[in-house]
Amino acid sequence: MSSITRRRALGAAAGAAAGLAAARAVAAPAEAQAAPVRPGTAPAPFDEIFMGRRIQGGPAHSTGGHHGGHHGGGHTGGYAVRIDGDELHVMQNADGTWISVISHYEPVATPLAAARAAVRELQGAPLVPLTSS
Repeated sequence: MSSITRRRALGAAAGAAAGLAAARAVAAPAEAQAAPVRPGTAPAPFDEIFMGRRIQGGPAHSTGGHHGGHHGGGHTGGYAVRIDGDELHVMQNADGTWISVISHYEPVATPLAAARAAVRELQGAPLVPLTSS
């Protein structure tokens, strides 16, 4: 019976981590590496089917979002994002990157990239909109 050595275990762990990092880099779309939208600059609107889901984004009034601050859900500074008609809460960081309630710890360059990341994370599950209490 052979026992695994610490060196082999560390080598296997490093190999697995490198494989995961490589897979993530291949899976990450180019827009995730795009330059962030400068704060105060309106991102480009979008309306597309991504992985079988309809994702939309634009000024809050064009996608049916609420008006006002980002706590209204789905938008920041009048920008709304929707997945299959349901609002995806997004927020622009001070450095111009965007995050969503689904991928809060993975900032991306644009609201489109945030919507696509959310669709990937949902893996077909419905988006449950945030509600104000």
